[in-house]
Amino acid sequence: MSTPTPPAETITALARRYRCEIDMSTDGTTPAWTLLPGISEFAPKIEPTQQESTTYDAEGWVEQTVTMLAWSIETTIAHRAHPTTGVFNAVQERLRKASMAFGADSYVRVRYYDRNGAADAYAGTALVTWEPDGGGADELDTVKITLTGSGPLVEITNPAAGTGKTLTPSPKGEAA
Repeated sequence: MSTPTPPAETITALARRYRCEIDMSTDGTTPAWTLLPGISEFAPKIEPTQQESTTYDAEGWVEQTVTMLAWSIETTIAHRAHPTTGVFNAVQERLRKASMAFGADSYVRVRYYDRNGAADAYAGTALVTWEPDGGGADELDTVKITLTGSGPLVEITNPAAGTGKTLTPSPKGEAA
């Protein structure tokens, strides 16, 4: 019996590898992808709907078929405000306002990708749930945001692919 070759992939990826951006365009034709700042947790999900499709040919074993897919993103953010004016971050405000809107104004375009350039990048249109966490006088203002997909989540070319560097926020909140 031979010893199996160990895998070359020995480093564990970090959860903070994701970058999430919201389309801030006003015309809806030319995307203006803008960083969603303050993310402290990020969990993209794809959930299949499965229906039983067992036939006599399965010889007593249950068979399943995926009939639909649903996607969502659950994230927690630190609610950001300008240090002098107190005005809240424009991207975060876009999400908050969409969570209280109807019709076309209730949707946002979102994309997320591996900031290190790995082939893990998606975009879609979503509805927004905005849930402030509340808390005591000594706690930070954090918000749980759920982006619930409406329509397909499509694989895109990673905007960070081939850049040769990791996209990390600079102290001023812009990509370095």
